[in-house]
Amino acid sequence: MSTARLARLVVLVIAALAWALALAPAAMAGDGVGLWGRTDDKVITFFAFAVMAFFAILVTVLSLIQIRAESRKERLRRELDRLQ
Repeated sequence: MSTARLARLVVLVIAALAWALALAPAAMAGDGVGLWGRTDDKVITFFAFAVMAFFAILVTVLSLIQIRAESRKERLRRELDRLQ
């Protein structure tokens, strides 16, 4: 690993840590009131559903991208075999 790359990694880690520490007081706000507002069971449930939906959609989209890439690779491979 080059020194420039290592330096960028260190800067990125320090920036991420500073960002997390800057947002910690709002995340640990008293009486259940944070960045979103009053946190109750409904908010937590909808957040959990959104996380599940996000990952389901992410897996589906990434699978579709991979299927397209694989079919393109196979099409190009057949075309090269045909020309040789």
